[in-house]
Amino acid sequence: MIEDFVRHYGYAAVALGALAEGETVLLLAGYGAHRGWLEWPLVVVVAAIAATLGDQFFFFMGRWFGPHLLRRFSSLERQLPRVQRLLHRGAPWAIVSVRFLYGLRIAGPVLIGIAGVAPWRFVVFNTLGAFLWAPLFTGLGWFFGAGVAQLASRLQWAEEILLALAVVIALIAWRIGKRRQR
Repeated sequence: MIEDFVRHYGYAAVALGALAEGETVLLLAGYGAHRGWLEWPLVVVVAAIAATLGDQFFFFMGRWFGPHLLRRFSSLERQLPRVQRLLHRGAPWAIVSVRFLYGLRIAGPVLIGIAGVAPWRFVVFNTLGAFLWAPLFTGLGWFFGAGVAQLASRLQWAEEILLALAVVIALIAWRIGKRRQR
């Protein structure tokens, strides 16, 4: 049932998740790709494209409605100096790295739009960041799936040993009980 659900709606879930924060969805999608429910390259492409489009939307929201958004969301205003410092130090890499900074996944593009970065520059480096981010988190999910599979096989082996041990202990206890009855 879960497998069918993931096969039918997995890519849509990846796209929706990548439009917002996305890391958790990509970890799960990577796990699903490891299980064979999704195709890993397609998960990466869908996630990167959706993340790029989502960030473009938030960038233009900041560019067009920046002052209004700053008045409405005080947390954005508090984060603006942090983003401006990043942009001042190295604008291209700040655009790429904002996707990886906790708390700035959605706010970052809005703040970069407010800061006045050229749209073409944001498109190029945001796309680069998305195509680094998507395989990284999907790959982590894939390797998590591989680790779980390996752990499950080890647990099955340990389970069999524990079962055999339990049978031996039960036989010994039964034998001791029989001796005491005599």
